[in-house]
Amino acid sequence: MDVNASHRIRRRVLKAAHLVGLFLAMMVICLPGFWIVLSSLRPTVEIMAKPPVWIPSEISFDAYVAMFSGVGKGGIPVIDYFRNSLIISITSTVIALAIGISGGYAFARFSFRGKAGWFLGLMLTRTVPGIALSLPLFFVYAKLGLLDTHMGLILAYVALNVPFTIWLIDGFFRQVPKDLAEAAQIDGCTRWQAFWQVEFPLAGPGIASAGIFAFLTSWNEFALASNLTRSVNSKTLPVGLLDYTAEFTIDWRGMCALAVVMILPALALTFAVQKHLVSGLTSGAVKG
Repeated sequence: MDVNASHRIRRRVLKAAHLVGLFLAMMVICLPGFWIVLSSLRPTVEIMAKPPVWIPSEISFDAYVAMFSGVGKGGIPVIDYFRNSLIISITSTVIALAIGISGGYAFARFSFRGKAGWFLGLMLTRTVPGIALSLPLFFVYAKLGLLDTHMGLILAYVALNVPFTIWLIDGFFRQVPKDLAEAAQIDGCTRWQAFWQVEFPLAGPGIASAGIFAFLTSWNEFALASNLTRSVNSKTLPVGLLDYTAEFTIDWRGMCALAVVMILPALALTFAVQKHLVSGLTSGAVKG
């Protein structure tokens, strides 16, 4: 009896320690975001104060009012930047997912000559940092007339996301038994119907995970966007942060306010697909 009681106490202590550790880890992870939100509401003098001022002396939404007031009234065209980011991120994500699903399914289900080499080559392209591609892309886009356009950034982000998307979705399709599709075909389904009605739903968590990562990569990317865009017609929100910098000053409060606006859509999308994202990250992406 004493042994069982000691085991129960030990399990409770370990569980409590585990929860405390998770809480502390979440505090560390969330602290930068919490600090950005506070900085967007506090007086500018408190943002750079040393030692840090944790509790603002006053709360003000002036930075948000100025940001949405438009060019010429103390703000930036955040609505235009938001529209550009949304168009570019959603379009590039949809295209990357379409290619990723096709490529991932092909690598998972079919055998063809040079399969391993093609797959390795795709993965190696992902190892090149985006900033290293900015100068070559600038010269190529200048020749093709794609500078300062939505299409230019969409093509760049699709190329950036496709290798990771194919790798992730390929792993999930490998977890779906081939027998299910074959059984569906025996029952009268075509190859496309077997894929769409049987295999695609089972790989849904992986596809959702690939989609959210592709969207966040496009939404938050700065290096390529800053080099390939010039005007309000194509600038994205990360590039719009530079509008708060001047020759001798930086509007830290306005920059933090725009950062909060950038965080909210990504946070909302993550919560919307949280169920698929968590199941996708915990059950797939492991080659069989």
